[in-house]
Amino acid sequence: MTECYQGVLDFGRCQRRVVTADFSGGDISSDGGVLLLREVDRRIGLTPAMARVLGDGRRQASCDHRLVSLLRQRVFALALGYEDVNDHDHLRHDGALQTACGRVEALGSSSTVGRVERRADRRAAWALHRVLVEQFIASFAQAPEELVLDFDATDDPVHGNQEGRFFHGYYDHYCFLPLYVTCGDRLLVSYLRPANIDAARHAWAILALLVKRLRQAWPHVRITFRGDSGFCRWRMLRWCEDHEVGYIVGIAKNERLLDKAAPLMRTAKERFEHSGEYQRHFCQVAYAASTWDRQRQVIIKVEHSAKGENPRFVVTNLGGDAQDLYDRLYCARGDMENKIKQQFQLFSDRTSCHGWWANQFRLLLSSCAYVLVDALRRIGLRGTALAKAEVHTIRLQLFKIGAAIVRNTRRIRFLLSSSYPRQALLVRVVANLESG
Repeated sequence: MTECYQGVLDFGRCQRRVVTADFSGGDISSDGGVLLLREVDRRIGLTPAMARVLGDGRRQASCDHRLVSLLRQRVFALALGYEDVNDHDHLRHDGALQTACGRVEALGSSSTVGRVERRADRRAAWALHRVLVEQFIASFAQAPEELVLDFDATDDPVHGNQEGRFFHGYYDHYCFLPLYVTCGDRLLVSYLRPANIDAARHAWAILALLVKRLRQAWPHVRITFRGDSGFCRWRMLRWCEDHEVGYIVGIAKNERLLDKAAPLMRTAKERFEHSGEYQRHFCQVAYAASTWDRQRQVIIKVEHSAKGENPRFVVTNLGGDAQDLYDRLYCARGDMENKIKQQFQLFSDRTSCHGWWANQFRLLLSSCAYVLVDALRRIGLRGTALAKAEVHTIRLQLFKIGAAIVRNTRRIRFLLSSSYPRQALLVRVVANLESG
């Protein structure tokens, strides 16, 4: 292993013994749990699929590193918590990461990994999104009866002169505005967009492409589109109606909607003043904005408490009880924010390249790292206390394991820390991965 510091670090004394440290330990890694990522990748075939669709136009006789190895190196490192490409100048000598990537020699340097990112273009972004969708389809053992597709946008702050950066008034800083699509815990789309556009821009086209592919795989599946008021566009709603796609979408309050909610708001206020108890009431009304092509059903929710009234509105083409649709189906979209938060735990906001497509590629690499961790959670961690854990919890409890690595001509041994506190959990995860 490359020595990065030749001196001795002094840490005082422990019971009259001098405490020192240096960097001469040899092949010791803090990431012994990377073997779990290797096993998940072998099971679902993510990085080989990425390499196949991207293709490698380099002159192979002059290449020391295969594309699939470089992709594994970068995706695994993101999952392990290494956000910077520069980290690979040291990580390339880590025995654990080398083994996970299928090598016993040094991995790619930061410049080699960086060139992969800078080669990215529109075709690469399209190809990797196909991989995400195909991974989603393959994750089901049998055809699902219903899929709820959550659409949401978020801000990705930028701090340089990246291509496509714009100031966003709502977020009050320069940023990108990526669009994410998830279904439950699974990720289908992470689409980078500039911040000077409508929050729903391109969502209609993405929904149409997803519906087409999902119905090719499962002709009888029911699909529901779910989003906040930023995605309430009547042409998109009409497309859903014309293509038998359900929708439940927030709609911003306005004077006409408030007029329709007024009787319910008066009732809630009177009952609160009479009883002093928190009030919550629902109803459905027909409503059409002046720009809409037809009337649609809007769910009205009215709350009244000591803080005052709080009306909310949701437009839908789904049948059923108003409160049940709101509580069971629409409110569940709040978990979408947790999925986006986990993307940031995998450094999806590390869009610091100058080029637009390089930043889109980085966003997709973080998404692929999420697919790996989610597959580990779904398969390896089923039935355990971490079955619903977030990325950073899985990273700290399963990936960050001290390990000494011993290699000879016949085998590679990972000597994991004897004081690792979750040994039983690790054994169970490996058994789950083997059994499927």
